[in-house]
Amino acid sequence: MSVPAAAYGLSAYYLIAPAEASSNLARYDGVRYGMRVDAPTTAEMNAATRTAGFGDEVKRRIMLGTYALSAGYYDAYYGKALKVRTLIVRDFEKAYADFDLLLTPTSPTTAFKFGDKTADPLSMYLNDICTIPTNLAGHPAMSVPFGGGSDGMPVGVQLLAPALGESTMFRAAAVLEAAAPALDEVWS
Repeated sequence: MSVPAAAYGLSAYYLIAPAEASSNLARYDGVRYGMRVDAPTTAEMNAATRTAGFGDEVKRRIMLGTYALSAGYYDAYYGKALKVRTLIVRDFEKAYADFDLLLTPTSPTTAFKFGDKTADPLSMYLNDICTIPTNLAGHPAMSVPFGGGSDGMPVGVQLLAPALGESTMFRAAAVLEAAAPALDEVWS
C-alpha cells in the first residue's frame, strides 16, 4: 500500500501553510488588531510592531508565504502546491478504500532534545515529512509513544484515519500504547 503523492507533501505544505499564515497575519499591524509599538511613522510602527510581536519562525513563514503569493510566483508555487494537495487527498482516499487505518513513523528520526534544532530550521522542517501529508489531506492522525531509540530519545508511531475515523483510530491507539515498551524500561 502506498500514497505516492505524499512524497511531495513536505514541499506543498511549506508553500501552502506559510502562504495562509502570511495572508491571515497581515491584519496584525498594530492599527486595528494586535499589539502596537509606537513609532514616528506608520511604516516604522508596522515594522516595529511585527518585529516585537512575531518570533523568528513566524517571520520566516510570513516571508516565505508572501513570496509564494506574490505576482509571478503564485501559479508557479502556490497553485502547484494546491494541486499536489488534491493528489494527496485522492491517494489517501484510495488507501482508505482498502484499509481502516494506516500506521507510519511519526518522524524519520527519534525525537531531538528541546532546543537542539532551533539554529537549523531546515532540519526541523524535514522531521515533519511523515506528519504533513495527512495534515494536508485534512484527515485525523495521532502520534502514539512507542518506546525509545538507542540514543535514549522517544520514538513515536502515527495512526492515520479517514475522515470521521477518529473512534477507530483512538481504539487502535490505546491498543498500540498498551503494547509499546515503557519508556522507563527502554531508558534503564
